Amino acid sequence: MDGKTRVLIFTGNGKGKTTAALGMALRASGHGLRTLILQFLKSDPNIGEMAALKNLPGVELVQMGRGFVPSPASPAFSEHREAAFQAVKMAGEALRSKRYDLVVLDEICMAVAKGLITEDDVMQLIDQSDEGSCLVLTGRGATDRLISRADTVTEMCCVKHGFEEGWPAQKGVEY
Repeated sequence: MDGKTRVLIFTGNGKGKTTAALGMALRASGHGLRTLILQFLKSDPNIGEMAALKNLPGVELVQMGRGFVPSPASPAFSEHREAAFQAVKMAGEALRSKRYDLVVLDEICMAVAKGLITEDDVMQLIDQSDEGSCLVLTGRGATDRLISRADTVTEMCCVKHGFEEGWPAQKGVEY
């Protein structure tokens, strides 16, 4: 298996997909590896991971998203598609640059599910990955084709969530 690109997917309707990917970035940093985290949908610069990762050696986080994705009928949808297209472009450049050992494409599966980018776009990114690198895809709705291409897939399953009990999004837990 040496020389091949590792492809991991964290998907499902449960909490923890991005958190699992961030844990991998933490681990990679501890080994002196270089990591890029590219967020396809998120746009809030005040999230806890943004602040924490500024102090983590070798880890770069870039938010490319525009936040909540509107319906395709909304005039704002095209702005979200363009942002996702630019994120794919940046991801491709990063993967070809060989500057990173670990590349996390956060919420890329949801970007596909929402129609912002295509499954083929993601497959091309996988094919462009540097041999020996590790690529992590997160987000709900990972397609069967992406799942079959990955070597490791974890599906987060929601058994119970605090939102159902009236808990609002909490600093340090949800963001």
